[in-house]
Amino acid sequence: MFVAGFPAGAWGTNCYLVAPAAGEECVIVDPGHEAAAGVEELIREHRLKPVAVLLTHGHIDHVASVVPVCGAQGVPAWIHPADRYMLADPEKALGRSLGQQLMGSITVGEPDDVRELADGSVLELAGMHLTVDHAPGHTEGSVTFRTPASAEVPPVLFSGDLLFAGSIGRTDLPGGDSGAIMRSLARVCLPLDDATVVLSGHGSQTTIGRERATNPYLRQAGGAPDAPAFPRRGM
Repeated sequence: MFVAGFPAGAWGTNCYLVAPAAGEECVIVDPGHEAAAGVEELIREHRLKPVAVLLTHGHIDHVASVVPVCGAQGVPAWIHPADRYMLADPEKALGRSLGQQLMGSITVGEPDDVRELADGSVLELAGMHLTVDHAPGHTEGSVTFRTPASAEVPPVLFSGDLLFAGSIGRTDLPGGDSGAIMRSLARVCLPLDDATVVLSGHGSQTTIGRERATNPYLRQAGGAPDAPAFPRRGM
């Protein structure tokens, strides 16, 4: 599997282009603030043909470029129905005071073609099989995307703002729920193989094995001693 990515815009949100190999069809994960130019550059450099945009959740730092990217490529966007309202009204998801500070002149809305994700569904896109896991807690409609294991490459989890290297997503914005995010970590992340590569919405690459051993929140989700009370990663 081929993955190219870059941190986009003011919030450094990781945007990924995922394909079976360079020169083939791909999906675009989380085209955030000012991501359109970087997406175009990777498409040209690696001769990719996008077929869909996949959104791990609806916060503006993950979806700010979804309209121009979908429009330029003529592809649909996939999002969980619980977060779909954020495409047209991102300030509501941030709280009005914070939203007005962060939004500035960013123009948002729904792409022409929006499709809704369901827990446990398998997306067959660009010659790949991507399993969707609903993982509420950071937002009500947060999801992850994971690839199957194979003899050639380890599985990959696109975790959005559920799980980071050493931390997890914040839960203090509208729709956040600290209990729900711990349940999502237990249900979605803990059953995965230690070799699973975690590509998150912010920060560096990690693995499930590393996080199982060192991440205090994931350890707490698995029944280890208490973790710190206020995770503050992501928007």
